[in-house]
Amino acid sequence: MKQYEASAKTVEEAIELGLQELGVSIGDVDVQVVEEGSKGLFGLFGSRPVKVRLTVKDSEEDPLADLLEDKKPAKAKKEPEKKPEKKPVEKKAEEKKPAPEKKKAEKKPEPAAEKKETAAKSEKPAAKPEIRPMEKPEVTMIPAEELDAESPAGIAHTFLMEMTKLMGVDVTIDMGTDADGNVYGYINGDTLGILIGRRGETLDAVQYLTSLKVNRGREGYIRVTLDTENYRAKREDTLIRLANRMANRALRTGRKVSLEPMNPYERRIIHYALQQTSGVTTHSEGEEPNRHVVITNKK
Repeated sequence: MKQYEASAKTVEEAIELGLQELGVSIGDVDVQVVEEGSKGLFGLFGSRPVKVRLTVKDSEEDPLADLLEDKKPAKAKKEPEKKPEKKPVEKKAEEKKPAPEKKKAEKKPEPAAEKKETAAKSEKPAAKPEIRPMEKPEVTMIPAEELDAESPAGIAHTFLMEMTKLMGVDVTIDMGTDADGNVYGYINGDTLGILIGRRGETLDAVQYLTSLKVNRGREGYIRVTLDTENYRAKREDTLIRLANRMANRALRTGRKVSLEPMNPYERRIIHYALQQTSGVTTHSEGEEPNRHVVITNKK
């Protein structure tokens, strides 16, 4: 089994670094917290880095090889049948030469500039990378009256309600989980942007503290994702459009393009959006909190 150990200031950052190195998603690995780090004020912050171990789950690959073997004899059989049919068609095209002469005469007066414009138009759509959004997991919402106070979702709900009350924000929080047991919280109410902050910094901080609370004393890691006013979807759309513009710039200039520093979650959106884009590659450079994505032209 393929394993990778990653260290960072937080559990989430260590997992994101490991996922990038292995080139897989969170659903493809088993996560084990090897070292939680030293605890300090309130038992939430550590002076030593957190270390996690990611183990890639097994997958089956044999059916694809069988499909490829089945296709080879089919192509070999069709080739001798098509060859005799193409020969008479080619001869007929060679015998009829007066028709193409008229077309050539019509194309001669066309200026060369128009040909360049049409060629440029045909190249533009091919150069544009195919940007795709991240796959969204199916989240099952849990009614408030059915929340178990000892469950991860119940612990997160209680912690968030106490925190927002201390912040002076009157909100309601809907909780849910996905198939892997990860927790999702949707904060509704009179937030006025207080819970979001500049580029989501406050929301990320609240999400980080909630994750520490939920995962304290647990062997397996549970991801906690918080959202309010549909900020996550709006931010993802902004990052995908940014990836599109920067990838086009890299293809046009032939030079690598460095983006602004981002947190692991936002860098993952950029990597995923350009993962299957022909002509460019992406990787991260630098150290937190200045780690950023670099888009490089393959040519």
